[in-house]
Amino acid sequence: MENLSHEAMTLYYQINYTLTDVPDDAAYFHAQFRRNNPLPYKSVHTILDGVKGQGHYVGTYMAWQVNNTGWWGEGEIKFFLDGDREFPTICGTGTEDYFCGSYNFDVGKDNGGYREFTTPYAGLPQVIRPDGLYQSQTRFGLYRFHIMDPVRFEQDLKVTIQALGWRSGGRYLPNQDDISSVAFWYQTLPTAKFPQLLDKDYLEVI
Repeated sequence: MENLSHEAMTLYYQINYTLTDVPDDAAYFHAQFRRNNPLPYKSVHTILDGVKGQGHYVGTYMAWQVNNTGWWGEGEIKFFLDGDREFPTICGTGTEDYFCGSYNFDVGKDNGGYREFTTPYAGLPQVIRPDGLYQSQTRFGLYRFHIMDPVRFEQDLKVTIQALGWRSGGRYLPNQDDISSVAFWYQTLPTAKFPQLLDKDYLEVI
């Protein structure tokens, strides 16, 4: 825990534990937050990088603010496993497909456009529509948990996602969105150093 405020705070916590022998090759739970605000033009949002060892990836949560009009979720999620370089072992077919809400999360303009949904392992529980359907500053909360379909790795893991929409002429539009993510995974130790958390002004949602 890190207090980024100038004010003192009190932290309450409780730890439950068991006294037992833990194998040397046990995989430990990890979670890591990252944010791009905004995502640099023609770049990808890195959900996770620097993981070394053996383990499995079990989930993604994303908070996504779209900074352009129109559809925004054409980007692919990519899992680079065990020495992958340019081409990933797993390459998705679109942001909405990864979160199990294909066809734009959209039931049509006459039916309200984006439709929130929740399931045990994937969902779009929140949509903030300040300017109406497909307009700037729409914000989304999305999750996908790989409980039934863990992504296993033996040596290393990197996870990225593109931010792509559409522009005139049927061309891709590289979006410059405000994207935050939390990755959840298990891995053997040691753990690579996490990236430094940015200051409170950068992290503030405005």
